[in-house]
Amino acid sequence: MFSATSTTFRLATRSSRGIPKRSIFVSSSRYADPWPLPGTPEHLASTATPPDESRIKPLERPNESLETLRARLVYQSRKRGTLESDLLLATFARDNLKAMSQEELKVYDKLLDEPDWDIYYWATGKRTPPERWASSPLLEKLKVHARNEGKVVRRMPSL
Repeated sequence: MFSATSTTFRLATRSSRGIPKRSIFVSSSRYADPWPLPGTPEHLASTATPPDESRIKPLERPNESLETLRARLVYQSRKRGTLESDLLLATFARDNLKAMSQEELKVYDKLLDEPDWDIYYWATGKRTPPERWASSPLLEKLKVHARNEGKVVRRMPSL
């Protein structure tokens, strides 16, 4: 039935997983990158927040002191979930939170309730912010911070 050479050839052309070896080395457009790089059109399209997305209402904190509010905002700025947002917001918080009034801190708290990639793309100018943030002085400060006109090498601030 099968000769030794045909069996050897069949085994030689298959990988250990049963996929023909030649298909391993051939790229195909049907195998799209599951993790597109930030800033690429694919990433911008996949991270767009739908306008009708129902949001979870943030916790009300009526008796929170100013010191506790600042400490919480520093923590929330550092622990966003994406390195880009963490670095941008943590350095912004380090440079600006101490000088902010209580009203500005509450606006910043509302900004932190937005999705990470939205904040990042609004600050870097890759997307137009929605009406509720379009004229915000706080977002303008964040945009100036993101431009980094002084070309400062930024690292995560120490605790």
